[in-house]
Amino acid sequence: MQQKPDISLEGVEKSYGSFSALKPLDLEVTPGELLALLGPSGCGKTTLLRIIAGLVEPSRGRIRIRDRDVTRVPAHKRDVGLVFQNYALFPHMTVWQNVAFGLRMRGMLKPEIRKLVDETLNIVQLGALAARLPSQLSGGQQQRVAVARALVLKPAVLLLDEPFAALDKALREQMQIELRNLQRRLGITSIFVTHDQEEALT
Repeated sequence: MQQKPDISLEGVEKSYGSFSALKPLDLEVTPGELLALLGPSGCGKTTLLRIIAGLVEPSRGRIRIRDRDVTRVPAHKRDVGLVFQNYALFPHMTVWQNVAFGLRMRGMLKPEIRKLVDETLNIVQLGALAARLPSQLSGGQQQRVAVARALVLKPAVLLLDEPFAALDKALREQMQIELRNLQRRLGITSIFVTHDQEEALT
């Protein structure tokens, strides 16, 4: 029997007046798959990711996540983890507090938060840096915190918007391999947006 897709888009498009930011698109991502979306700046990749995440409403079409129609569901109820290009960490919070933030917003109990945050920081190999502020971390470490903050919520799908664009070449290549290994190990359905052909192939 064929697996149902974790992400399914039917005729999704986005227009701003006469400007078409995203032309009609059908897309399916199967459970556990890592799909790389490759294209030049301005072709609609980020718009598509933001539509799936619920940050932008499509002009037409339908979005399903794990066979649930989420087209009109607000972002915080979509079960989606999102990692941005600029990390978007809270500068006044420690690594541990940054990763715990989403769980606290959900009203989770402190012992459960502690367990999940510690587990997730160990997965991304940052357990020893839990008490540091983002300003005390390297670019690669900051990006791992951003990934951990998305993963700790145990989302159905993970969306990554040019997550390594700000890193230098050597670190970017290292992080690509780390992310691929992590995604395979966790089996989380993911969409990775990039304008770099080599990165997409990796």
